[in-house]
Amino acid sequence: MEHITLFFNRENLDAIHLYLFGGVRFLDLLALLMLIDVATGITRAIKEKRLRSRTAYFGYARKVGAFGIIILANIIDIILDLNGAITFATVLFYISVEGLSILENYAQIGGKIPEAIKDKLQVIGDKKKEESEK
Repeated sequence: MEHITLFFNRENLDAIHLYLFGGVRFLDLLALLMLIDVATGITRAIKEKRLRSRTAYFGYARKVGAFGIIILANIIDIILDLNGAITFATVLFYISVEGLSILENYAQIGGKIPEAIKDKLQVIGDKKKEESEK
């Protein structure tokens, strides 16, 4: 047990974080948005009586996969010596995806959203439905 405690000290965790994610900015914001998205998604599924463990499992796997892609982007940044440009762009992309998902879930559970944003979300939803029907 002592060996596990020695491995999981603050310095080792910082070193692992630096290796996997580099100096990625906004990673904590992304993690927070993912938690909010999960909470609003579960609330939406309960409201629509569509709560399925398999669907949730795949959603969680996609979120873990996003962190895998961020790690890959960080490795590419290190190899190409780009000072985190690719990783930063990747994190910003996932922040925007999570933000849109939160807005969509919030609108579906009856939250107040400005009409201009709600109309845009409707357009996105219609395009998703068309693509899934093809």
